[in-house]
Amino acid sequence: MRGIALWEMSETRLPLVAEDSWLEPYEKVLNYRVMRYRHALDLMPQGAQRVRAFASCQQYLGAVLVEGQWVFSEWLPGAREVSLIGEFNDWTVGAHPLTRDADGVWHTVVPASVIRAGQGYKLHIVGQDGSARDRLPALAMQTRQDAETHDFCAVVAAPSDYVWKSAGHRDLQGQAPLIYEAHVGIAGEDGRVHSYREFADAVLPRIIAGGYNTLQLMAVAEHPYYGSFGYHVSNYYAPSSRFGTPDDLRYLVDCAHEAGLVVLMDIVHSHGVKNMAEGLNDLDGSGALYFHAGERGDHPQWDSKCFDYGREEVQRFLLSNLRYWMEEFRIDGFRFDGVTSMLYWHRGMQGFDSLEEYFSRQVDNDAILYLQLATTLVREIHPDALIIAEDMSGMPGLCRPVEDGGIGFTHRLAMGVPDYWIRTLKERRDEDWDLSELWHMLQNRRAGEAHIAYAESHDQALVGDKTLAFRLMDQEMYWHMSRDQAHPLIERGMALHKMIRLLTMAAGGEGFLTFMGNEFGHPEWLDFPREGNDWSYHYARRQWSLVDDPALRYGQLAAFERAFLQLQTDYGFLSGETTCLRLDPAGRVLAFSRGALLFVLNFSVDTSYEGSEVYLPAPGSWQVILDSDAHEFGGHGRLDPSVTHHTTGDPPRLQLYLPHRTILVLREE
Repeated sequence: MRGIALWEMSETRLPLVAEDSWLEPYEKVLNYRVMRYRHALDLMPQGAQRVRAFASCQQYLGAVLVEGQWVFSEWLPGAREVSLIGEFNDWTVGAHPLTRDADGVWHTVVPASVIRAGQGYKLHIVGQDGSARDRLPALAMQTRQDAETHDFCAVVAAPSDYVWKSAGHRDLQGQAPLIYEAHVGIAGEDGRVHSYREFADAVLPRIIAGGYNTLQLMAVAEHPYYGSFGYHVSNYYAPSSRFGTPDDLRYLVDCAHEAGLVVLMDIVHSHGVKNMAEGLNDLDGSGALYFHAGERGDHPQWDSKCFDYGREEVQRFLLSNLRYWMEEFRIDGFRFDGVTSMLYWHRGMQGFDSLEEYFSRQVDNDAILYLQLATTLVREIHPDALIIAEDMSGMPGLCRPVEDGGIGFTHRLAMGVPDYWIRTLKERRDEDWDLSELWHMLQNRRAGEAHIAYAESHDQALVGDKTLAFRLMDQEMYWHMSRDQAHPLIERGMALHKMIRLLTMAAGGEGFLTFMGNEFGHPEWLDFPREGNDWSYHYARRQWSLVDDPALRYGQLAAFERAFLQLQTDYGFLSGETTCLRLDPAGRVLAFSRGALLFVLNFSVDTSYEGSEVYLPAPGSWQVILDSDAHEFGGHGRLDPSVTHHTTGDPPRLQLYLPHRTILVLREE
């Protein structure tokens, strides 16, 4: 259908435009996106869940067991010859050839008596270009890496007989997401790769006790290079074998569900690994199959390949992938990685200085359609799913329903906030912090689109950068984190770590995220084994012994995070409106209300205030319910928590004692 015809089909104004007059010049483009989405739905199977029915690759591609026979099928329209090789036929090329059908899908059937579950296999493909390579099938659902050669092969995976203890998907029951971002491999203290089951048994209890309600798992899909953090995916349907079996992953998800946690998967549909030995790159020798041909198919920053979202088979492959994880492993939702790279042909390497940038020829409308279908599919399977976009561009409508003119995500990451904190700590003295600029940064988000606030994630933990704690306290953490020892740099770091994280959560979004270990100020950086560090696991682990040691201060930081997450559980303030009540750059004081709670911060380096005033809309009596300066959080205990504070005057105002580098939270009695 012609684009102009699609524009002309709209008879009513889209809600996204009706609510934001600045978008009126781009209404035709937004209408085009919605009408194109509707047209795509019309081409799919009819029914209440038509996208789910369309997303069916896993039912007929790969290795499927049908009435005692393994049916192997692979979409390779450009290939000249394909044969099945594996342990069952001594990797003999030509022993089990596949035949091509009219749709470019190659098939062969092998009796289950010949090839057994658990055996390794590959496809030997003679490509359109005459190349002959042993490749892994696109829908390999289990992989194995040879301990000596490090080569990967697909594994014939029998249907799982795992018995689930929990019932179906989990949702947040209207609660704001409090997300614990975690990587299974580095989740233990030993210098090695840790497993799904170890994570379930040892780390999940920590997450639950910490007060989080959502687990976000990184690096789940198979990736050949451990140090890629899981972002160079090779096998989209196979749980990473370095952490265990598919049933081990099911066990982890099951345990999380039993504990009441929602489980998100960090899904990487923005690009794929270039490796031909393991991944999808040039699978049929045509130069382009799942990915774009030529320069458009190469990601200039990530050394990876970019999907061709306009190809129906690619849409089906990726949508089926979402369905597979949700149905086979009961994943509750997704954090979509690299959405900015998907949305624009320039892959996010240009600025976004005007609204025109979101509607120009640089926008990949095929990617927008794919994301609209993806968010629709996830909701068809689980209506209350979390669907989070990692986007730094600020695309309008990203987190609005498709029919409103949006793309359908439930939340977006507030990516500018951690960048701001790191930049501030690197470039400014504490005395030079601009509170007006800080407040603007925390409040600068599109109305009606929910954000996940975070002060730091895995990005800030990687070698080459520093976490907040390490940037604040650096090497002094090695020598001065004992609770019975005073050190000015540690005192400053502890105080600001608490203030930054609580302020970010309270004012920066409608949810909160932390990366594993950052809640207690995990020292040092994160660095995977590689040639540059002599393949060491020393920095690819989490030192839980630090937070467990009652003689060290790490437990005090963890206790503060538990306390402020509990405030959200008790009061649900993240669903409330935010009102700035005092912004005093000269005095370094910030006060605001959110929901039923009052937050007051004194960023002064050395000045504590007696009788500091905060004006309120109505008279009342207020009680401090969280004080970052309390002894239990590593502070100096300068406030009496039993004191009730009463407003005075007209207009009413509270007069508070504000210790320097302290954040207070009050509730009205």
